Amino acid sequence: MKTKSVLNFFKKNLLITILFLCHTTYALQEDTSLSVKNITSNIHLSGSIDGYYRYNFNTSNTNSIAPKTSFVNQSGFALGMANTIFAYKNKETGIIADLVFGPRGKDAVFNSEGSSQVINQLYAYWNITKSIKLTFGNFNTFLGYEVISPSENFNYSTSYMFSYGPFSHTGLKADFTINEKWSAMFSIMNPTDYTETNPFDTYIIGGQLGYNGNTYLNIRYGNEGKPKEVAPSFQVDLTSWWNLTPSFYLGINTTYLTTKLEEGKESSGFYGVALYPQLKISGNLSIGVRSEYFTVYNSGLTDAIGLNFDGDGSVLATTFTMDYSIGNLTLKPEFRLDTTSENSFIDREGEITKSISSFVIGSIYKF
Repeated sequence: MKTKSVLNFFKKNLLITILFLCHTTYALQEDTSLSVKNITSNIHLSGSIDGYYRYNFNTSNTNSIAPKTSFVNQSGFALGMANTIFAYKNKETGIIADLVFGPRGKDAVFNSEGSSQVINQLYAYWNITKSIKLTFGNFNTFLGYEVISPSENFNYSTSYMFSYGPFSHTGLKADFTINEKWSAMFSIMNPTDYTETNPFDTYIIGGQLGYNGNTYLNIRYGNEGKPKEVAPSFQVDLTSWWNLTPSFYLGINTTYLTTKLEEGKESSGFYGVALYPQLKISGNLSIGVRSEYFTVYNSGLTDAIGLNFDGDGSVLATTFTMDYSIGNLTLKPEFRLDTTSENSFIDREGEITKSISSFVIGSIYKF
């Protein structure tokens, strides 16, 4: 009887133990699946790929003659870039890893070397409160109307102001939400476009005042090179846009940059203004124009446009773009005419000329 009682005791306890282990295993599996689900729900992957075809009407198509702006500067069929953006966020913090591959990406991070040539943005952020956000790392510039990614611009080719303004910064910035209408930002950064390191031991300060989510006044000031070789620069930039009707949109960007030269000499720099009217024809078709006036003064920016003996020059660039979307694919055929005050291009006969006309069709797939 004693043996039978012992056996019954073990059977009962074994059954209880098995049931407990099964319940615990199920609970652990459930918790693990919920944990994995929570992690994956906070991960977001996005990006785009693009390419284009370019044809010059009045200049050569064999030596890559193009307007002296960024990216769309090859003739025939050409590659843009592959852009992959990895984002992870929780309630208060998050990270962004924005990687770029291809000619457009390489041009965007031109001061980087080695593996860093694929990093467009790499930063972490902390939402301290609902009104204060800190960002630390490498981030695209807050100045200007246009951006590096072609999927976020209406026009496929880029403007002079975008091309000769800053692309990216590395540093620390603080964003402040003042109220429902007003916002502000303050930043301290490496010299412009030095995103890997600071080779000059100088820093740039930046600031922004925003109104209504569609108007931003931006500034940056500081020494962009070795203190005894390069003087401080100051740039002020205004960007704004309005939906004037359900089908008509208007954007504007104006900028002014000045760099103090040696004692007794005038400052040098550039300034410009661009209008971006756009008309929505249907759900997947829009047309728009970018009309830009850009001026260089007392400058050595000989790669921007042709300059006279005083270092002055200007350009009027008009770009007509059609935006046609087919799901995630967008086609952007555009005609562009650039006319400069000084000789800046070479025509088909090898003679210098003040204008260039071209046709570009860009193809962008966004995911």
